[in-house]
Amino acid sequence: GRGYVYPLAIAAALDRLVLPEGPILDIGCGTGLVASAIVARQYGRVIDGVDISPEMIIKADEKGDYGSLMVADLTADFSHLPANYAAIVSAGTFTHGHLGPDPLVALLEHCIEGAVAAIGVNRLHFEQRDFQPVLDRLVDAGRISTPELTEVPIYDGRSAEHADDTAFVMTFTIS
Repeated sequence: GRGYVYPLAIAAALDRLVLPEGPILDIGCGTGLVASAIVARQYGRVIDGVDISPEMIIKADEKGDYGSLMVADLTADFSHLPANYAAIVSAGTFTHGHLGPDPLVALLEHCIEGAVAAIGVNRLHFEQRDFQPVLDRLVDAGRISTPELTEVPIYDGRSAEHADDTAFVMTFTIS
């Protein structure tokens, strides 16, 4: 592979946060790389996954790291998803132009008070899709703490083509 280290950065960001009791939701879980990275750090928590692609869900299920896996389109109505999450994490979904900031606002309704988020957002996508004004509104409304953005590599540099690609890992607490 190209040395895709981004999921490890999400897991590392989660390590620095204080999580309340409860399960973790992996948004746009794909084939399950984030859950593998989190499980490798031995959280001893249930991790649920949601993805738009049934094929990806099948691959993620084969790894055995998830509690439950759900197919959902996060640009549509996903109010049927559970609402007891202590953390929301995402490596790919807000990175490659799939989702803008609006689903993130709706996902807050699925988290308990004091829950944390570790969400990867591609730098260009962050600017083009106007994440900042949405985050500012959430902070002003007292819904989230001021997000911290940490720049991380997406690949480990073994492939020259994308060696310098970076993304932000955004972390915040939900109130």
